[in-house]
Amino acid sequence: MLEELAASFPILSCLLFLPLVGAAVLWLVEDEDMVRTSALTISLVELALAIFVLIRFVPESAAMQFSEHASWIPGLGISYHLAVDGISVLFVGLTAFLTVLVVIYSWDTIRQQIKLYMMCVLALETTTMGVFVSLDLILFFVFWELMLIPSYFLIKLWGGGAERHYAALKYVLYTLLGSVFMLVGIALLNLNFHQWAVLHHTDQVYSFDLLDLLTVPIPLSQQILIFWLMFMGFAFKAPVFPFHTWLPDALLEGPIGMSVVLAGLKLGTFGFMRFSIPLLPDASKSQTVVAILMCLGIAAILYGAIMALIQPDFRRLLAFSSISHLGFIVIGLFALNYQGLQGSLLTMINLGFSTAGLFFIAGFLYSRQQTTHLSAFGGMAKQVPLLASYFLLIGLASIGLPGTNGFVGEFLILLGTFKANWVYGAFAVTGVVFGAAYFLWYYERAILGPLGKAVKSTMPDLQLREMIIAVSLSVMILWIGLYPSPFLRIMNGSIQALVDRLDHGTVASLTDSVQRQDH
Repeated sequence: MLEELAASFPILSCLLFLPLVGAAVLWLVEDEDMVRTSALTISLVELALAIFVLIRFVPESAAMQFSEHASWIPGLGISYHLAVDGISVLFVGLTAFLTVLVVIYSWDTIRQQIKLYMMCVLALETTTMGVFVSLDLILFFVFWELMLIPSYFLIKLWGGGAERHYAALKYVLYTLLGSVFMLVGIALLNLNFHQWAVLHHTDQVYSFDLLDLLTVPIPLSQQILIFWLMFMGFAFKAPVFPFHTWLPDALLEGPIGMSVVLAGLKLGTFGFMRFSIPLLPDASKSQTVVAILMCLGIAAILYGAIMALIQPDFRRLLAFSSISHLGFIVIGLFALNYQGLQGSLLTMINLGFSTAGLFFIAGFLYSRQQTTHLSAFGGMAKQVPLLASYFLLIGLASIGLPGTNGFVGEFLILLGTFKANWVYGAFAVTGVVFGAAYFLWYYERAILGPLGKAVKSTMPDLQLREMIIAVSLSVMILWIGLYPSPFLRIMNGSIQALVDRLDHGTVASLTDSVQRQDH
């Protein structure tokens, strides 16, 4: 009885709309302490549901699990279709996990319009969750665009920089520009399905559903056109070099909570793996596309690392570091082999812990010195040893030290890249060296050595809420670094299905590569 109830319970819909309902409830709460407590309770319940999904998820399977399907606009083939597989389910847990930490961090760092802030955070969680669990491309696009609303207000209203209004507008305009191209690509996918359905006299003549679209062959020339249209949407959002110019502004000017989400959740590169590569496998593996994407990835690795090396401000350093890490993800994706795809997906998850952790550190430093500029630091390890230790662990994870989560993902990416083309792999390795250089050099100057003159004489070490954030992230970093098997088993089935899809092309039926049964 319990098994049947669990199977029929719409848990993904609950995950999707619980934060939004919670945000609406917060509107009725007047007491600020109650607002904080309610937001934390809602985010913890959301995390509990996400953990339940992860526990119940069948590993080593390519099946779409926890599926929920209902007709939405049947005349246009638009449906309400939610499901997760090995590619998306870890993002569900990561989104819920980071939201809890953002609420905890914001407890005493956000003091103005706390109700509206928490509502925006919860609304952002709903829209982000929708991106990860939607299988209908129009439904996906709706959540993709709705993300901009809470994101804009978070940066504009609670950002700490003087240019936060400019940064918020730039982020929205860049994303909207890419989305226009992506929407055209989605429409062309539907048109191709319609032409095929009419030719074969099928009952369903329109569909935006991923599983339906995967069963229909697409001519190579049309695939390439659609690939570049979809690329624009995902590349601006990721952002892929050279479409990255909004990211340093948004990460520097926005609040720490928004920076954690922007840098920790790799929505653009998820879009490549979820939609572009499986729907357009022949275009994805064409020599021109692979060469361009590999070059862009390597350029991002080197450019981001070199720019990070010369940044005196820690948040700007992290922004360019994120661009460099995204370069690694891109080359892993377009190595188009098992190890590269597996490493890219794992790195997307890893950066949700390590990069997010570094932005939390930036917030901890700012709360003590009211700046993250290097000139305000020096010798802090003597006064804040716990903060210094946590800083070191997260930083070493971000540069891929063995024993941390960053090593596993980067190793698989480099293995897949060398397997695809050793020249690309050789260039990518230099990014590892630069990564170690920019972090260790900043850490040595900010944390070690003699006590800086600008450092306050009475600086508190990690407080309770900061300690909760530090320990939570450290546990995940060491868990994946020392025992990555459970995470790899979750994604392996879907990664293998994606590799099979690349081998067979669009002529192959989806059933040759992905099991369509629902759990």
